[in-house]
Amino acid sequence: MRQISVNKIRIGDKNPLVLIAGPCVIESEAMCLDAAERIRDIAGELGIPFIFKSSFDKANRLSLDSYRGPGLKKGLEILNKVKQKINVPVLSDVHCQKEIEPAAEVLDVIQIPAFLCRQTDIVVAAAKTNRVINLKKGQFMAPGDVLPIIKKVESTGNRNIVITERGACFGYNNLVSDLRSLGVMRGFGYPVIYDATHSVQLPGGKGYASGGQREFVSGLTRAAVAFGCDGLFLEVHPNPDKALCDGPNMVSLKELKQVLVKVKKIRGALE
Repeated sequence: MRQISVNKIRIGDKNPLVLIAGPCVIESEAMCLDAAERIRDIAGELGIPFIFKSSFDKANRLSLDSYRGPGLKKGLEILNKVKQKINVPVLSDVHCQKEIEPAAEVLDVIQIPAFLCRQTDIVVAAAKTNRVINLKKGQFMAPGDVLPIIKKVESTGNRNIVITERGACFGYNNLVSDLRSLGVMRGFGYPVIYDATHSVQLPGGKGYASGGQREFVSGLTRAAVAFGCDGLFLEVHPNPDKALCDGPNMVSLKELKQVLVKVKKIRGALE
């Protein structure tokens, strides 16, 4: 398997399990800095490499009234402060080609959202920045369908790729995790991340917004690590019940350490 470098962090092969974590969307500069620092300290105590994640814009919300974030300019300013002050790599998602160039000036990892993973122009433009590209597998896709998307990135000469599994559509307003997908996608030669928090999302479950079943996050992380993945993607919030976006499927900061302690024990037992 190809090892992917994000600053000093190595992902894949026999490297330690990596954590990609942070609030679903940037709610404020203060909250982002606080969350990043607290997650960094928890991950550091456990020896888990950490990449901070938060979105500057959630362009794919179901309702026009949903909170989207501070936008590109302000959001990148906040992510840059996280990067400089907390001293961690940062990841965020792009939703159109015009966002890619300014995003690449700040982000260490550019994420292609699940809903846009088949959009050739966005994938290719992001790949041309030569930044690490996190391809989120669409919940409407079979794991084997990711290979042609990998080829789109590789066509630019960029082989800095990680793939993220976030569940598959299971009827209306529901997702299910088929852990076989981790094995299928790892077979393509790149590291695979398991997104436990989006895998328990209930898309459109509230009628006007997504619901979620965060009580299953911990169990699914353990199952994914036992099956074999190279990292975990967890949306984490100081108070998920009051989050402005995706609260029902986010992990509370106070519960994060317990989740990570369990998966680290499982990972250690596999080595």
